[in-house]
Amino acid sequence: MLHPLRVIITNRGSDTELLVANPVELSGKGRPRVFYDVTLALKTLGIYIFSAEIGRLCTSDCEWEFYRFLLDEDCRFDMSSMVGRNQIVD
Repeated sequence: MLHPLRVIITNRGSDTELLVANPVELSGKGRPRVFYDVTLALKTLGIYIFSAEIGRLCTSDCEWEFYRFLLDEDCRFDMSSMVGRNQIVD
């Protein structure tokens, strides 16, 4: 993969959000495999997805495709600690 993904876990009020972003290829095509890989990884970790959203964002230097997942609170990882968040990102 020429351009790496960016992964961020944030809190939106009482909800936890996983945001995965990657630059759109020069051909203008997205990477549907990223969505599949993220959902498979979350399933493997035992984390349920409450909702998911795919979108695009244009900046001055490139176009980004983002995948926003609202995570279910019921999982074995402590979402309030950096250790738990880092385990999910890894």
